[in-house]
Amino acid sequence: MYFSKELLDSCSSLRKKWEDEVRRVVEKHGERDKRFTTVSDHPIKRTYDPLDIQDTDFQNDMGYPGVYPYTRGIHSTGYRGRLWTYRMFSGMGTARDTNQRWQMLLEQGQTGLSTAFDFPTLMGYDTDDPHAAGECGRCGVAVDTLEDFRILLKDIPLDQVTTSMTINPPASVTWAMYCACAQEQGVPLEKIGGTIQNDMLKEFIAQKTFMLPPEPSIKLISDTVEFGAKHVPKWNTISISGYHIREAGSTAVQELAFTLRDGMAYVEDVMERKGMHPDEFAPRLSFFFNSHIDFFEEIAKMRAARRIWAKVMRERYGAEDPRSWWLRFHTQTAGCSLTAQQPYNNVVRTATEALAAVLGGTQSLHTNSLDEVYCLPTDHSVQIALRTQQIIGEETGVDNTVDPLGGSYFVEKLTNEMEEAAWEYMEKIDEMGGMLAAIDRGYPQMEIADASFTYQQQIESGEKTLVGVNKYVTEETEECPLLDIDEEVERSQLERLEQVRKNREERSVKKSLEELRSACRKGDNVMPHCIEAVRNLATEQEICDVYREVYGEYRDPGLF
Repeated sequence: MYFSKELLDSCSSLRKKWEDEVRRVVEKHGERDKRFTTVSDHPIKRTYDPLDIQDTDFQNDMGYPGVYPYTRGIHSTGYRGRLWTYRMFSGMGTARDTNQRWQMLLEQGQTGLSTAFDFPTLMGYDTDDPHAAGECGRCGVAVDTLEDFRILLKDIPLDQVTTSMTINPPASVTWAMYCACAQEQGVPLEKIGGTIQNDMLKEFIAQKTFMLPPEPSIKLISDTVEFGAKHVPKWNTISISGYHIREAGSTAVQELAFTLRDGMAYVEDVMERKGMHPDEFAPRLSFFFNSHIDFFEEIAKMRAARRIWAKVMRERYGAEDPRSWWLRFHTQTAGCSLTAQQPYNNVVRTATEALAAVLGGTQSLHTNSLDEVYCLPTDHSVQIALRTQQIIGEETGVDNTVDPLGGSYFVEKLTNEMEEAAWEYMEKIDEMGGMLAAIDRGYPQMEIADASFTYQQQIESGEKTLVGVNKYVTEETEECPLLDIDEEVERSQLERLEQVRKNREERSVKKSLEELRSACRKGDNVMPHCIEAVRNLATEQEICDVYREVYGEYRDPGLF
């Protein structure tokens, strides 16, 4: 028991007296006419005290930072050891454009790179494919061949800076290009660090960038996990992503439960398909969470996530290395919380969400720019977003102590409630036969759709407030400078791709693609063949077309 019986008895007596006083105050003055809930509609009490966490076991439920179950953080010294990585999500136009943005951000104090790719790249198509017309560089950087990656990574010290790549169906291809570039720079694979998102289960649930059916999609992920464990030990070969689940409209609990259950599915597949023990690969699994606008709900979610993952890895999968129990995660502030109305309000939203991520113990953070609701961010708005992190990290004092909200009656109770609710979801999924079976039934998709619909109803009715949208609305429009991607970007990208095709050795390209095709058919690991193919200047689509040919293409069945 966390508290003595004497203290709990005293609290019980004091609470009754306080509740009597509350009734008198409410009868006389009333309370605001609203339901006091989180943004996810979780009810919140007037106050919390030791009675709310009386069943907490300090050692097994909370403990100290850096100690199992890591509720209070995976590092014993927290941000006193090192601050989180400032990792601004960047990608625009051509590889040269994005390299220039990266150089600017590094000069301004960013400490890690993060890559956004355009839609054709995300979907495994080259810029000259009819599917790609008009989309080149518009939501991220266009990448067709290794030549683009050489330009993208020009003057970037790959043995000193880690790079995150937000890409899923073609993740094996873009990672192969990164590995090949590192070797060309003379940096061995053992020394490069970074992350490929590579999480296809959340694509089937939420984000919907598809290429292959679920089973071969997971096979390719297990290939990258195996290859990374053996040859690229500092690389996170998957970022299991709740971010997009939340952006699709889920509650915080749904984001927590579905993300961790996705992670469990990947662990199970690598263990079964590759015959690997969790301690061989689990320390390089990483996660990616959304930090939404409800401050305490987000903090509690992140604390609960660490505790659940530690228990799962140790108790369900038999991991013995403490690093296998760690839930390491990147956080991005909530894009879906930004508004086109009164866009400068987004600076305040982002700062609040970033502070929640920090108090939740994130290892890495991206702060959204105020203009991202309109378009790719300008240099000016990106600098404000980066400065937001730097002010939080280096002015506010949040780095002085580890898990400063640990022991808060409210935060600990909310953490416990979120963990319990997440376990309920995961147990339902277990009963269905696992995450793939649940996705086939449309279970997580429909749960998210229902939650999204409920929240939108609450906004439209005014039950929940969105400042500048349904409350404190003004007639004036605020001018916001926008970034425009010129049509010249597509023309220059097409010219470079044409030159690469013209100058490469076609015999080598065909040979490497045939070896990749054979590996796919035999069930071998594709990564060595991918690296060889990109070295020979095979395009992203040529490699992905091999995947499509062997494994088939996926079409969303649609759920209503």
